[in-house]
Amino acid sequence: MKRDIEIAQGTKKKPIVEIAQMLGIPEEDLELYGKYKAKIPLKLIDEEKIKKANLILETAITPTPAGEGKTTTSIGLAQAMNRLGKLTTVVIREPSLGPVFGMKGGAAGGGYSQVVPMEDINLHFTGDLSAVEKAHNLLAAMIDNNIQLKEGNLGLDPRTIEWKRVMDMNERALRDIVIGLGGMTEGVPRQTGFNITAASEVMATLCMASDLNDLKERLGRIFVGYTYAGKPVFAADLKAQGAMAALLKYAIMPNLVQTLEGTPAIIHGGPFGNIAQGTNSIIGTKMGLSLSDYVVTEAGFASELGAEKFFDIKCRFGNLRTNLVIIVATIRALKYHGNQKLAELQNENLTALKKGFDNLDKHIENMKHFGFNPIVAINKFATDTDAELDLLFEHCRAQNIKVAVNDGWARGGDGAIDLANKVIESVADGPAEFKPLYDLSWSFGEKIETICRKMYGADGVEYTAKAKKQLERIDNLGIDDLAVCIAKTQKSLSDEAGQRGRPQGFTVKIREVELSSGAGCIVPSSGTIMRMAGLPNKPSAEKIDIDGEGRITGLF
Repeated sequence: MKRDIEIAQGTKKKPIVEIAQMLGIPEEDLELYGKYKAKIPLKLIDEEKIKKANLILETAITPTPAGEGKTTTSIGLAQAMNRLGKLTTVVIREPSLGPVFGMKGGAAGGGYSQVVPMEDINLHFTGDLSAVEKAHNLLAAMIDNNIQLKEGNLGLDPRTIEWKRVMDMNERALRDIVIGLGGMTEGVPRQTGFNITAASEVMATLCMASDLNDLKERLGRIFVGYTYAGKPVFAADLKAQGAMAALLKYAIMPNLVQTLEGTPAIIHGGPFGNIAQGTNSIIGTKMGLSLSDYVVTEAGFASELGAEKFFDIKCRFGNLRTNLVIIVATIRALKYHGNQKLAELQNENLTALKKGFDNLDKHIENMKHFGFNPIVAINKFATDTDAELDLLFEHCRAQNIKVAVNDGWARGGDGAIDLANKVIESVADGPAEFKPLYDLSWSFGEKIETICRKMYGADGVEYTAKAKKQLERIDNLGIDDLAVCIAKTQKSLSDEAGQRGRPQGFTVKIREVELSSGAGCIVPSSGTIMRMAGLPNKPSAEKIDIDGEGRITGLF
């Protein structure tokens, strides 16, 4: 059986100008990055066309070590929609080098449902993450420079500065560091650290911006810390937003590539779903809706994380209307949530599968909170048995939930035709009655508790003394209408990673709260959230290689 990278390298790609022609984009409007990649100008966003297009969100059940294949399903569905004559674009996030070189290897779909050029997308692509990294670190440099100044010093208290530096790599040695050592000319010593670039507030802010001017204004609103007198300091006080936006001049433009079958793909932005909003940019989604009749997009991790943030943050601030939700599930993952051992997931186990339905049912319930009756897409694996598939079909139909098998990994678009037909049928039935979970005018406590109770199934919320004080200080800043973007483990519906299935009788513990004012939200953190992962014992980087002809191997 061929590996993903072998399939990708063995497929003939169309010149990107031909993909652009499918979407009605003239060649002169493209910023070309070689033959197979291009950036699209923001002037092509058409709010009137957006109103007529159909937006399909893919989310998933709670992630497992077995993998769910949400991106593979998104790409396979988009390919199937185009096979059926529906002009469809898949719009997804950009991979981060951290997971690529760490645990996962490639992150651009799989099998015969991939986006290409696979190697470029997984590695430096068009330089967007590098630009985000530079813009973020420019602000960090300006902060420390201001502390050092004798004239123009804002009086920043170094103990209150929450702005760390970032790099797009897993590097545990940089999580906590001391800078400014070496003497009076080397800066003021203080404790800080590094996060991974995808966890940067600049990344989250870029993905919430509507245009370059809006991005610059949002960057200026980024909170830095307090002065010794207790006055809040923002990036605009350091006059940093103009230079930061200049570094993001091209990064704000969506990237156009293609799938293995020549379906248009827009890839833009990459905030993590367990920390930030976990979805591609508002600009990228709007671009897809402006240029095609259907857009298939996805939100990171499961419904209680990515989908909740997609609706309560992205759709609310981007004024986006979603037509349909798909929940991706696998037989293997459901058996895992039914407490079958990871090493035995290839074996038929109807008892574990049935027990695992509790997890699926919670995610279906979550989408109904927003007004959607979702479709369940079963991402097929070779070890799935007919008896297991029949049991899952029976369970979904008993709840009046449409269900379809997706075999896109093995068969590309042809393997997702049934799913595509059900999508077209459901969209034709009319839009859902969308309703957000909370009103922006509510207190922070009301918003947090609503998410935890409705999405996670928690009995309540507890706060550390530190979190309470942080919420109070943020509230006193007088920044109105902030959304809530909870940082939580993706491995469980609860805030404890080891809790499989549908946990009951738990309380969510908020240990700290950060202000992400550029992105327009607060970020309460529950449990231990890693913003700078380390490499595993056997990192994927050990398998990645390149030969003398420039041919890359080992991405997946």
